[in-house]
Amino acid sequence: QVQLVESGGGLVQPGGSLRLSCAASGSAFSSYNMGWYRQAPGKQRELVATITRGGSPNYSDSVKGRFTISRDNVKNALYLQMNSLKPEDTAVYYCTCGLIGVGNYWGQGTQVTVSS
Repeated sequence: QVQLVESGGGLVQPGGSLRLSCAASGSAFSSYNMGWYRQAPGKQRELVATITRGGSPNYSDSVKGRFTISRDNVKNALYLQMNSLKPEDTAVYYCTCGLIGVGNYWGQGTQVTVSS
C-alpha cells in the first residue's frame, strides 16, 4: 500500500514557474514507476510526465522542454518543475505510481492555476 500526497500548487502568472512535490509513504518507493497526470475542468485526465524506477523520464508533447520530472528515492519524493507556464496548464495535478506502468495509486491532487 502506498499513500501519495501532493503539494506546491497555486496561482501563477503566465511565464512563471512552480514546483510540485509528491510525498510517498509505504514500502519500496524505489520499486515504483512514478508519474504526474492532470485534469482540467471538463476534460479527461491526461498524462504529463512519468519517470521509471530507474530514473528514465518521459513527457507529453505539450510540456516537453518546459517541465522536468525527478525523484528522490532517499526522501521518497517525486517532483515536477514547471517553467514557462501557460494558461492551458491550469488543472488539478495528480501524483501516481505503479509497479507496471503507473496508475495503481493516486494522490488527492493539487490545483495549479495560470492566470494574469
